[in-house]
Amino acid sequence: MTTIKSPIQNLTATLTRPEVSLVVPIYNEVESLPQLIKAITSVLTSTQLSYELICVDDGSTDGSAQLLKEHALTYPNLRAVLLRRNYGQTAAMAAGFDYARGHAIVTLDGDLQNDPIDIPILLAKLSEGYDLVSGWRQNRQDKALTRLLPSLIANWLIGQITGVKIHDYGCSLKAYRSELVADMNLYGELHRFLPALAFIEGARITELPVRHHARRHGYSKYGLGRTFRVLMDLLTVLFMRKFLTRPMHVFGLLGIISFALGVGLGLYLTILKLGFGESIGDRPLLILAVVLILTGVQLLSFGLLGELLMRTYHESQGRPIYRVREIVEINVKNNKEN
Repeated sequence: MTTIKSPIQNLTATLTRPEVSLVVPIYNEVESLPQLIKAITSVLTSTQLSYELICVDDGSTDGSAQLLKEHALTYPNLRAVLLRRNYGQTAAMAAGFDYARGHAIVTLDGDLQNDPIDIPILLAKLSEGYDLVSGWRQNRQDKALTRLLPSLIANWLIGQITGVKIHDYGCSLKAYRSELVADMNLYGELHRFLPALAFIEGARITELPVRHHARRHGYSKYGLGRTFRVLMDLLTVLFMRKFLTRPMHVFGLLGIISFALGVGLGLYLTILKLGFGESIGDRPLLILAVVLILTGVQLLSFGLLGELLMRTYHESQGRPIYRVREIVEINVKNNKEN
């Protein structure tokens, strides 16, 4: 039986905003769920912080959704968000962020490899003025060839390209300020790049070593097949970091270079034809010149379209192109009145 809250109950729940929201994406983790919920509840209860646990079932087929519904009626702090089908971890985390009401948000995996004992440590670090605290699995309990080596390479590559050099992008155990999460929109499979996306928003980022356990139940949902998707998403993040508000700078530059090279080759061939009487109809350079000119025009057109789309994106959502951390001022009027 599903409980339905009245408008007054919903209003009361909104007003009593918890200090911490735990967001846990779930996909076929029916064996791990009871231990996970119990461990998180035990740790958060001991901290005496007000909290909510949001478990997002991402279209599980092993009974995880039903188990979450049953536990939601037993644990008052648990909210079960059940997606209609399997959308992927990024969508599940986005759903969790949307339903989270806490001042701080902590994410972790549902397979018991992340240890809830580390949650208070991340929150304590967050309270020092950081916007994002990322976990670092120093002693990672995964297979060396299929998990550790690809992860090591990916972390280095992502750090070099995005400029955010942390040791473990793949660790789901992270703590965020809620206002930071509100500024980030997740699409595709961008959950792996949350520190880089946070950096784009001007976040203060740090990392802490956290515990990591071997998987107790089931099997990993990740494999080498995700490498291509990671590379494609990395290019997206790179573009967002450098050219989100000025796409013409990248497309326009490439377009001008291509157009100039094409025109230069065209002038060279024209001189050969008119000045020296040489035949240019069968020269590959003629085709290359035409292709470069057309490519330049297309890239410039893409830049203009990108500028229009960027303006539509920001203006339609009322989304500013800057982020304010704080405003410091002296209230002269109130001082005079006092």
